[in-house]
Amino acid sequence: MARPLSRRRLALVVPVALSLTASLGFLPGAASAAPRTTTVQAASGPELTYVVNSKTDRHALTAVRGAISAADGSVVAAYDKIGVFVARSANPDFAKTLRAVRGVDSAGATRTAPLTAAGTTDEGSARYLTKAEAAKLTAGNTASGQEPLEADQWDLRAIGADKAARINPGSRNVTVAVIDTGVDDTHPDLAPNFSPAQSASCVDGKADTSFGAWRPANSGHYHGTHVAGEIAAARNGVGVAGVAPNVKVSAIRVADPASQLLYSESVVCAFVFAADHGVEITNNSYYVDPWRYNCMDDPDQRAIVDAVGRAQAYAQRKGTLSVASAGNSGDDLASHAILDPSSPDDTTPADRTVDPHQCLDIPTQLPGVVTVSAVGVTNAKSYYSSYGKNVVDVAGPGGDKYQIPDTPSQDGRILSTMPNNQYGFLQGTSMAAPHVSGVAALLKSTHPKATPAQLLSLLKTQADNPGCPKEPYDGATCEGGKRVNGFYGFGVVNALRAVK
Repeated sequence: MARPLSRRRLALVVPVALSLTASLGFLPGAASAAPRTTTVQAASGPELTYVVNSKTDRHALTAVRGAISAADGSVVAAYDKIGVFVARSANPDFAKTLRAVRGVDSAGATRTAPLTAAGTTDEGSARYLTKAEAAKLTAGNTASGQEPLEADQWDLRAIGADKAARINPGSRNVTVAVIDTGVDDTHPDLAPNFSPAQSASCVDGKADTSFGAWRPANSGHYHGTHVAGEIAAARNGVGVAGVAPNVKVSAIRVADPASQLLYSESVVCAFVFAADHGVEITNNSYYVDPWRYNCMDDPDQRAIVDAVGRAQAYAQRKGTLSVASAGNSGDDLASHAILDPSSPDDTTPADRTVDPHQCLDIPTQLPGVVTVSAVGVTNAKSYYSSYGKNVVDVAGPGGDKYQIPDTPSQDGRILSTMPNNQYGFLQGTSMAAPHVSGVAALLKSTHPKATPAQLLSLLKTQADNPGCPKEPYDGATCEGGKRVNGFYGFGVVNALRAVK
């Protein structure tokens, strides 16, 4: 969640807390024939974190570990199964030195700023629901079988999630991990479905499973809590309901406690942890900082793509489906030239023009990841949502403050849970992704043996596609037809079909 840039940050706040709201493959670099050890200069720069990606045989792993030490580095975490080391060093030539080591495929810094003591895809600030507003809504708008604040959840009705819950609210054998800023599991709408055994903090690139480590650093880091409620807020007579109100939800915190930036070493840790702890689906409402797009001709950025790609592929092989937001910059991810004015977001950004076929938004543009665009109550593409033919897979309700629903609050954003037992409205592709994750969880509940690829296929075939608008929308041109197009992919997901 770095600074509040339009494509990635918060939604609006109504005093019951509002909600907030990364396909080209990566090419591992050829192994160098250079000797395993190299004389390096003494460490003299700021300490940075690096990812070093190597072959996975025992000989290579041992040699690379030794080379890290010889280059004045220390290993924070080693993911031997995928050949990824997370390391720290103050040696300014650390990455260059490691790239010359036999067995190393790629190596690079994960940030441009030194370590001190976010990149989420929500748009605008949150609007919290006041206690008075909540009380009024609860008193006047509770219908039989509805949660107290459900009248304001137009998004559930838009995808048939309210009706789906009566048929199958989801299986307790299915867990969705929220890889994010942390989740307040003490919230009464989240506590019944929360899975602490599948939760951790991966902030330092190594899993911390101590109790509560998964919680947000403070109540202002509300993004993950909002996302979690959209997925699995319980139907328990309190507050709101999630798309899959009976599945389990876990939290893997990856946001820096100060900046809320989400670096690659944390995301690598999160994907591996989720896979190794039996998580069926991960929700990824962010992009990996500090680069909005990671260009393959830059050795540092290439190493980031390599490391996160290996971790996501590992999770996919283990049976985990990853769902990710497309972003809030209104970019056409199928084009060949996009202006990126926000990178690197941890130091001083500078304008650069990138080709999204060669410079990847991760994790959403990684192979096998479900890429999600956002729509509002009218099913029109949300004004902020990025898009792209053959890039976007499906769409989900992400909210749009300009598309006004016929609800008590008449707020076009998404209402969900916030820390400290609050609720709030947010908008963004950050909100669209958890709706898709929720539907995927219902599909996994209905088809427990389905593979990630099969779940993606079902998401696509069951979706409702509004088709391209006749005229360009908000300066964006929709390419494609009624079956699949750049705005919606295969369409808006359908929760009711998922349980039938």
